[in-house]
Amino acid sequence: MTQRAAFNFEDWIRRHQHLLKPPVANKHLFDEQSDMVVMVVGGPNQRVDFHDDPAEEFFYQYAGDMLLKIAENGEIYDIPIREGEVFFLPAHVRHSPQRPVVDSIGLVVEGARHSGMKDGFEWFCFDCGQLVHRVEVEIKDIVADLPPLFDAFYENESHRCCPHCGAIHPGQEPPAGWAVV
Repeated sequence: MTQRAAFNFEDWIRRHQHLLKPPVANKHLFDEQSDMVVMVVGGPNQRVDFHDDPAEEFFYQYAGDMLLKIAENGEIYDIPIREGEVFFLPAHVRHSPQRPVVDSIGLVVEGARHSGMKDGFEWFCFDCGQLVHRVEVEIKDIVADLPPLFDAFYENESHRCCPHCGAIHPGQEPPAGWAVV
C-alpha cells in the first residue's frame, strides 16, 4: 500500500519549472486517477480559443497575474486574476485563460471527465464578436487530443471565416492588445 504524505508546493514548482513554460506550460500536480484534476499552469501563454468546460473550474493565481477572458451573452469581457487571488468558474461558461506574464504560475482545479462528457472549444470573430467555429471532443488525453483540433482550425481558412461578417480569424496568434494585465 502506498503511504501518502504532504509535500512542499514551492519545492514542487522549482523541480517542475521547466514544464511551466511554452510549449507545454502545464503539469498535473498529482498523477493518480481522481475525480479532480489539479494542474499547475505557467506563463507566458496566450490563446485565441474559448473553452466550454463541462466541469467547474477553480483558479488560484500563485505568482504573477493572469486574465480570464469570458464570452457570454454575446459579449467578451476580461476578469483579471491577480497574484494571490482565487476565482470560481461555473461549468459551461466560455473562457480563455491568458497568461501573458513571464514566470506567472497558477493552480487550476477542475472535475475529471467521465464517459460521455464533452469539452467544447470555440473561436470568435475579432471584428464582430460572433462565433466563427466550434468543436466538441470527449477528452481522454489533453496533450494528445487537443493539438489536432486546434491545428484543424488554424490550417483551414474556411473554418476561420466568420459566417456573419466574412472576416478571417487570424488563427493561432492573437491580435495586439488581446491580453493586457
